[in-house]
Amino acid sequence: MNVEASPCPWVGDDPLMRRYHDQEWGVPLFDAGRTFEFLVLETMQAGLSWRVVLHKREALREAFAGFDPERVAAFGPGRVDAMLADARLIRHRGKLEAAIGNARAFLELEAGPGFVPHAWSFVGGAPRQNRFRSLDEVPSATPASTAFATDLRRRGFRFVGPTVLYAHMQATGMVNDHLVDCPRHAAVAALAGVGA
Repeated sequence: MNVEASPCPWVGDDPLMRRYHDQEWGVPLFDAGRTFEFLVLETMQAGLSWRVVLHKREALREAFAGFDPERVAAFGPGRVDAMLADARLIRHRGKLEAAIGNARAFLELEAGPGFVPHAWSFVGGAPRQNRFRSLDEVPSATPASTAFATDLRRRGFRFVGPTVLYAHMQATGMVNDHLVDCPRHAAVAALAGVGA
């Protein structure tokens, strides 16, 4: 997909960030496997820039068994030690252990209502279409992300605070936070079946 007009300003001039913005960010996502991938990536992002995580994404994919929650849930302490020794990764024991524990909690939710339908229930089942004109207007957390975080922590998830989950909601299209003058705002709204 080639978007000629200016993207959201957070993209900068990094080609990988531009590709992510133009092809993934904000697109409504209902696939459980891809949703788990973003949950792991957002867990890794806590306290870091998205650019750092995005540039480590392929190494993280390899380390986390293709982001397969069943395989990740089976990881033991030895796997964490191996990941801590891998300079290609985000070497933070707490985050790595949280991602493994979150895989187990994710599978428990999958055995019930399903993680994806449960997540989408926090926005009423349809993407929220925001109309922000500047980055200053975009919140870092919302009442919906706070409720989502409270719910997931109660279910045993870790590193899932309101800010992490709002970033997850943005990434998976639960909210459309492309600025209104970004061409992706209208494109993403159309994917959600609504007018810009």
